[in-house]
Amino acid sequence: MKALLALEDGRHFEGIAFGATATRTGEICFNTSMTGYQEVLTDPSYRGQIVTMTYPLIGNYGINPLDLESNAPHVRGFVVEELCEVPSNWRSTQSLDGWLKEWDIPGIQGIDTRALTKHLRTRGAMRSVITSQASSVEEAVELARASAPMAGSDFVKEVTTVDPYLWDDESSRRWDIPNPSQGTTGGAEGVFHQLPEAKHRIVAYDFGIKRNILRRLRQEGFAVEVVPSTTSAEEVLKRKPDGVFLSNGPGDPAALGYIHEQVRKLTPHQPIFAICLGHQLLGHAFGGTTYKLKFGHRGGNQPVKDLRSGKVSITSQNHGFAVDADTLPSNVEVTHINLNDNTVEGLRHKDYPVFSVQYHPEAAPGPNDASYFFREFAQLIDEQKK
Repeated sequence: MKALLALEDGRHFEGIAFGATATRTGEICFNTSMTGYQEVLTDPSYRGQIVTMTYPLIGNYGINPLDLESNAPHVRGFVVEELCEVPSNWRSTQSLDGWLKEWDIPGIQGIDTRALTKHLRTRGAMRSVITSQASSVEEAVELARASAPMAGSDFVKEVTTVDPYLWDDESSRRWDIPNPSQGTTGGAEGVFHQLPEAKHRIVAYDFGIKRNILRRLRQEGFAVEVVPSTTSAEEVLKRKPDGVFLSNGPGDPAALGYIHEQVRKLTPHQPIFAICLGHQLLGHAFGGTTYKLKFGHRGGNQPVKDLRSGKVSITSQNHGFAVDADTLPSNVEVTHINLNDNTVEGLRHKDYPVFSVQYHPEAAPGPNDASYFFREFAQLIDEQKK
């Protein structure tokens, strides 16, 4: 079946439909990761977006339940150059096509994703539609133009947990493929390692939190209680945690004033570590502002410089907004910058034990250069306890 991808500026691409037979609108963006399409599809930060992968062959290792970052996919649609219809991996339980059908998400393949990516880099992210039901290109373009913009959107309310919960320890055990030559053996499910003792109790705000963030926190000795995005600062402080974590999430951080207020109340009282959307919300709580990037940072190859040490890390990122450094007060330090465009990638408060990064130290997918931030958070809490 033929399918159509149409953008609000009139550009369109014809291809072949896969996944669900449906019409979906959303802001289109591109991700440059070579692997990890499962993690991308199930990352709540992609709520409201249509994602195109720049790597040409997608679906070759299928779908397996261990690599999902949430309970469901959150993208509105999926764009690839070539879909692998016969996955080959010992962990695979079904094909990408079949999985998207189950979740009623349309995909389009057979288009020139290089041309699409170059167009988005030139013109910027914009509203779009994937459809195999529109009668004409003109109708599809009008559907894209009629959809809601990303700026001003609050998608956090759609992805946050309804009730608080304690993160499951067993889900956090490190996993390795059995390798008899290195002395590791195990069944078909692989090798699971024991977890360290939980030394610190923290509260994690769920703005669209990824499972691998929760796994990494537990692996570094944190016992984690996850709370809804609407939880007040007073409710958090009643729990007497050792620290607070602010998660990633979707949408426009400027539209989340009800969260800015609660984070502002917490900063004088708790060690805080924030990533991605949490980093942007922290910027607002400090009195700063955010702005929309032309086409965002999405992929596992973003270079970030630590201004304190001079060290450069290759990082995993997924965001379309950034903190405006010029709006931050003098008691907030910019600690990291993106070497591609000099945008703010890290903040630290000079008076309170509070810091943040714009990127994803848990990766999934991506490099592990920045995983040390979870240890830094534990060390920060240790220092505060002393």
